Amino acid sequence: MTSKNKGHPRTFSFEFFPPKTPEGREKLRATRQQLAQLKPKFFSVTFGAGGSTRDHTLDTVVEIQSEGFDAAPHLSCIGSTQDNIRAILNEYKSHGIRHIVALRGDLPSGMADPGAFRYANELIEFIRAETGDYFQLEVAAYPEYHPQARSAKDDLLNFKRKVEAGANAAITQYFFNADAYFNFVDECTAMGIDIPIVPGIMPITNYVQLARFSDACGSEIPRWIRKKLEGYGDDLPSIRAFGLDVITNLCDRLLQNGASGLHFYTLNQAGPTSTVWQRLGL
Repeated sequence: MTSKNKGHPRTFSFEFFPPKTPEGREKLRATRQQLAQLKPKFFSVTFGAGGSTRDHTLDTVVEIQSEGFDAAPHLSCIGSTQDNIRAILNEYKSHGIRHIVALRGDLPSGMADPGAFRYANELIEFIRAETGDYFQLEVAAYPEYHPQARSAKDDLLNFKRKVEAGANAAITQYFFNADAYFNFVDECTAMGIDIPIVPGIMPITNYVQLARFSDACGSEIPRWIRKKLEGYGDDLPSIRAFGLDVITNLCDRLLQNGASGLHFYTLNQAGPTSTVWQRLGL
């Protein structure tokens, strides 16, 4: 199965989480210097549940921007007010940041009120109403469907609403089954959705962590991959070697069949992403 994301230039990008300690900031600077040599289109920086890392996100994107790179902060709206989001948008504008990853986000545990925005399309509509076309807006897409979606069709309609509200491009949740991505892109094309849908790529370096992430976000680890990883136990070199093979093959198949780029969830490490990149000959 193949899917051509027709007419869209390929975009390569790397995602970080905002460090909370001086050591973490130093480590991320070193990671960024290494990955910057690969000349990505942009670096994105995540935003904690309910905006819990808002200041760390701002500090990180301002630093990236000051180094001459395009920085795209994540902005999640759940638990926020319009004034709160407006203030963040104005802050980003004042720093010359023109690129945002607009997300619903997760309601922090213990918080009952979702705030002024229940869904990402409402956030996108608000950003467009407030700032026009100032921001390039990326949104999330789910090739294996959002874990809270009532049905596959519902999830596609939710995605379409985000695109109609003004999204410029999408980054997918990570996945290990290329056919899920190709099928999703074909379904979007059939619905008249014509924005780049860039595959999100999660390097495999730690099976326990990966299993925890995947259970939480609904990304399926195929049984054969899960069984191989379980079989390695605590043998980290074998997990990493196998993980590199799996991810390189996945990326190669995606690019060979027309995916519009790759977005790497780096977990603030340069090594695994750089190795995959070199193996792909990018």
